[in-house]
Amino acid sequence: MESMQRQPLLLAAIAFIAGFAIGLFLFGWYLTPVEYTGAGPQDLLDVYQDHYLTAVARTYAVTNDAAFAQNAFAGWEEAPTAICELSATRRAIDPLTAQQLELLASVLNNNQGCAAVAAPPQESPEEEGGGLGSLLLVLLLVLLFAGLLIAVLYLMRRSSGPAPAVSQRYGAVDREPSAAPPYYAPEQQLAATPIARFRTEYQRGHDTYDDSFSIENAQGDFLGECGVGISETIGMDTPKNVTAFEVWLFDKNDIRTVTKVIMSDHAFFDEALKAKLAPKGEPILAREGETIVLETATLIVNAEITNMAYGAGSLPPKSFFEQFVVELSAWAKEGDFDEPDIQGHIDEMLDF
Repeated sequence: MESMQRQPLLLAAIAFIAGFAIGLFLFGWYLTPVEYTGAGPQDLLDVYQDHYLTAVARTYAVTNDAAFAQNAFAGWEEAPTAICELSATRRAIDPLTAQQLELLASVLNNNQGCAAVAAPPQESPEEEGGGLGSLLLVLLLVLLFAGLLIAVLYLMRRSSGPAPAVSQRYGAVDREPSAAPPYYAPEQQLAATPIARFRTEYQRGHDTYDDSFSIENAQGDFLGECGVGISETIGMDTPKNVTAFEVWLFDKNDIRTVTKVIMSDHAFFDEALKAKLAPKGEPILAREGETIVLETATLIVNAEITNMAYGAGSLPPKSFFEQFVVELSAWAKEGDFDEPDIQGHIDEMLDF
């Protein structure tokens, strides 16, 4: 879940497919289907169109009402052609009806019979290909939808191992591990050189600050993910006044995501604000040079505050950050680790 929350492309694709399915299938086909209204005789099927033409021809033969005939085919410019074609097919089997149809055609065609009615134009190759073009458009849409679905499935499979983070405007990544002071739990015998190091920097004005980094071993295997983001702001100013950050560690071999909240001096000693942030993680007072240790089943990450500065303004002193720089160092614990016992944790939570 944590990895999916940090993949906006995956969430956007899932939301698009869900919206497309709801809009097309639920609303478009069931709740509010398209209803066709205002159709004319030219829109009827051929068999019903023949019935209509025959009925009008017989009525005109009896009433001799030219206005009635004109109104019956208002908006149908090709009516004389359709009438003459039907007359030709009826001439051998029903001469009377054929004669009535020819009489109707002459009224619609300025007293000129079917002989003066032009033959229907042959469809050009471009017109004949209209159906093929529509079919190709449908196929392209289907292929696009299928490609999007495959991309979503691919991203879902990679959700446990997202792509390595890249440099951002306010955060740079140092991918080459280098020697660093081994800040880790003393009971763990770890290598002096971390398997990965990252540097992330916040500057006031970066209201969407949320850096995350993949942790991989020397073979390129995904081990987990860590990052730093905004946890709490104060005041109503723009840009936002960040009073607390959260540093977190996700381990693929551990169902927990360890989070600690780094708080400004004002937030740390404000009991109401401190109580509000308590559910997010262990509170830590922000101090330059401070190292915060995060530990999971197979990983240890040290987050060292290398530089920080408070902002000045109408808010209480030392209540929000102007600059905040953290260096993250990751180690992998030695040993063989099984898959996380998710069912055991669920049973433990339900046993109350």
